[in-house]
Amino acid sequence: MLIPHDQLEPDTLTRLIEDFVTRDGTDNGDETPLPTRVERVRRALDKGEAVIVFGADHQQCQLALKRDVPKEWLLD
Repeated sequence: MLIPHDQLEPDTLTRLIEDFVTRDGTDNGDETPLPTRVERVRRALDKGEAVIVFGADHQQCQLALKRDVPKEWLLD
């Protein structure tokens, strides 16, 4: 299930993005400051390039590139 990012509380969205950009394996040696990485993800969400996916199996949200999400999930 996709979660519209603009329907989340701003603090919740920020924490979700921070969790994503600070996970092991996501920095790949990138020493970009945390606020910059958060802003990049926020812009990708605003542009529709990234989406928030809620996985019912594990009861958690993930960020994903829209192109990597099954097409049927994108239908309204």
